Amino acid sequence: MSSSPRIAFFGLGLMGGGMARRLLGAGFPLTVYNRNPDKAAPLVAAGATLAASPRAAAEGASVIISMVADDAASRTLWLGADGALAAAAPGTILIECSTLTVAWIKELAAAVAAHGCELLDAPVTGSRPHAAAGELNFLVGGSAATLEKVRPVLVPMSKSIAHLGPIGSGALLKLINNFVCAVQATAIAEAIAMIERGGLDRAQALEVLTSGAPGSPLVKTLSARMTTPDYTPNFLLRLMAKDLTYAQQEAGALGLHLATAAAALSRFQAAITAGHGEQDMSAVIEPIRHL
Repeated sequence: MSSSPRIAFFGLGLMGGGMARRLLGAGFPLTVYNRNPDKAAPLVAAGATLAASPRAAAEGASVIISMVADDAASRTLWLGADGALAAAAPGTILIECSTLTVAWIKELAAAVAAHGCELLDAPVTGSRPHAAAGELNFLVGGSAATLEKVRPVLVPMSKSIAHLGPIGSGALLKLINNFVCAVQATAIAEAIAMIERGGLDRAQALEVLTSGAPGSPLVKTLSARMTTPDYTPNFLLRLMAKDLTYAQQEAGALGLHLATAAAALSRFQAAITAGHGEQDMSAVIEPIRHL
């Protein structure tokens, strides 16, 4: 693949916007599509081309990248009436970075192969600041040879690129990663609520927790947001609830019940009901504080 393939990028939310800007900064010719075109304005001002549909964006692209909310949005982008796959030339490489179910990724891969194109499922770990700084970790499923073709495209967005195995491998590990994150978020939220209600010095108690065995990087980050409080979105709470739901579905297909994921999901659903769905996932603490 040439050093500057034409790239189409779909989804300019908290993560996609930063990723697309990294590609622009690296000098790639970039066409973008977003359901709400207003979100594309800063990228267009920086040199990107705005397309009216995924299909229009895909025309002439060598690489097409998607970063959207869920299976339904991904399906519409790729296979809908104005979907990108219909306009993708044979040999085009599709990179699906969204957090999706393994079943949908495998269905998409079959459609892509029938069209003479190649697919990588390449979800990422990290949140909005990591996307903006080009410090995402890519979890890649698919052909190793295909990954090597597009590695120069991924590098400007990434801190690391891990090839995990065949199609679906990236999707599965991303759901496992996110359910563990959600369980940690729920645990520190409950812990802070218990500290506050128990009358302990909150700063002192959190220093013990965050500097000791429970003090993962995520726990440190979220506890700071929960105690400020600052729920400026870095990872939307409602999307974590979606990821927990998907993780439970995948576990069920493997004959497993994720009891901790189920408990975390109940907390996240309560936060959505209380109106925190569009805030950062650290807002999961608020309904717990008011029990």
